[in-house]
Amino acid sequence: MNQFLEAIEQAESIVIIGHIRPDGDCVGSCLGMYNYIVDNYPEKQTDVYLGAFNKEFCFLNGADQVSHQVRKSKTYDLCLALDCASTDRFGPFERYYRSAKIRAVIDHHASNHGYGDICLVQPKAAAACEAIFGILETDKISKRCAEALYLGIVHDTGVFKHGNTTRDTMCVAGELIGMGAEPNEIIDRTFYSKSYVQNQLLGRALMESYLTLDDLCIVTGLRKQIFDFYHATSIDVDGVVDQLRVTRGVEVAVFFYEYEPDVYKFSLRSNRYVDVSQIAIHFGGGGHIRAAGFSLPGTIQDVCKPVLEQIALQLPLPDHA
Repeated sequence: MNQFLEAIEQAESIVIIGHIRPDGDCVGSCLGMYNYIVDNYPEKQTDVYLGAFNKEFCFLNGADQVSHQVRKSKTYDLCLALDCASTDRFGPFERYYRSAKIRAVIDHHASNHGYGDICLVQPKAAAACEAIFGILETDKISKRCAEALYLGIVHDTGVFKHGNTTRDTMCVAGELIGMGAEPNEIIDRTFYSKSYVQNQLLGRALMESYLTLDDLCIVTGLRKQIFDFYHATSIDVDGVVDQLRVTRGVEVAVFFYEYEPDVYKFSLRSNRYVDVSQIAIHFGGGGHIRAAGFSLPGTIQDVCKPVLEQIALQLPLPDHA
């Protein structure tokens, strides 16, 4: 038995947490692990704490049990920190990690240099859900656990289109389908389906976009007043940067939005050459070679310039040299 399953078996109380502004892989990781524990160790007290996430993920079993605010000031026997590159990304739920008797980390971000009492970081895994699958006993994975893990892989690979998709990724996805995950429902329901507000924000972002750096980079941003007008949240701009990335001839896509006055959240994507994780790390963020993010304070005129300067350091590309 591996250290993670041993820690789960020995703990009477378990808390599961992920990163702030949880995406599909974070939600899938946490609920996949939650369902695995509840299915196989129903006697244990298991709680999940995450920030608000896309309502399209709420069909996953256990989504209605997730606490979005701190509600217990207790010490857990075990904290499972999933899909989170560093402790400062836990947000208000960091207290559960700090106070836990045992802290276990499973992640796939290259910027994760290792933390916790037990730590597994697999940068070659396409998603944290793929890494988690590798430590679970496959004969104990239920349909509802498989659905959550499959969802996470789908979202971190862009439905198996991103460069992080490997043979191992596809094999794991195939195993999860065999365990009951339904690709059509999960993909259509959580990836392609968009609300009216999401379409409006995507349209505004595309209309305001522009090409720069010899047309190898596409950039766009949204101010807070746009979010206020549509009563939108950060969840409503999921997928904008991925739409920018598929612009013909573009190597790097940059999307940013103002989530607090003069504070901007950046999402970067690249296609073949640029390592956007290095750019994110430079600005105090993190992520993957082809997908990364960070936040910057300043005016809209100020925040883009240093980001583009960092991208320019990795240009020109081989085909344009």
